[in-house]
Amino acid sequence: MAHGIRTDTHTPYVDGGRDWRDTATRYALLPLRVFLGVTFIYAGLDKLTDSAFMSDSGSGSIGDMMRGVRDSSAIPALVDMALKNPIGFGYAIALGELAVGIGTLIGLMARLAALGGALISLSLWLTVSWASDPYYYGNDLVYLMAWLPLVLAGASVLSLDAAIRGRRSQRRAGY
Repeated sequence: MAHGIRTDTHTPYVDGGRDWRDTATRYALLPLRVFLGVTFIYAGLDKLTDSAFMSDSGSGSIGDMMRGVRDSSAIPALVDMALKNPIGFGYAIALGELAVGIGTLIGLMARLAALGGALISLSLWLTVSWASDPYYYGNDLVYLMAWLPLVLAGASVLSLDAAIRGRRSQRRAGY
């Protein structure tokens, strides 16, 4: 009886090569990693260079935005905590986005960076985007879901994590 499901976890390559499907599988998360990394770097830099955003009050400020979403957020206490020091919170979010973006883009501590991105997206969804109706209009939920594959898989190719793993395995093999 023939089954359509592969049960082996390792495909033997007689000729030592791989076909295009194996290569595509290895690189499948790379476009997502590049997109999220560049987007979060851009978001962090955009916040850091926008003097109107990094203000306690005024048009486009973090303070006014947080006061505007306070009553419609899922966790008003989180917004209240941010409102104690809106400029400090703005810098924390911007620097967090920058660190997450750089870590994701270069693949350094990629799972940790992705977890940071997921937590930032979760906090923004529960506060800023919570009142979006219907729910799928809020882009922070989509970003949260986009981070999850990277939390689970990390950065297996074209990353500093992969280079570090390769160097460690060479050292172990040399001993």
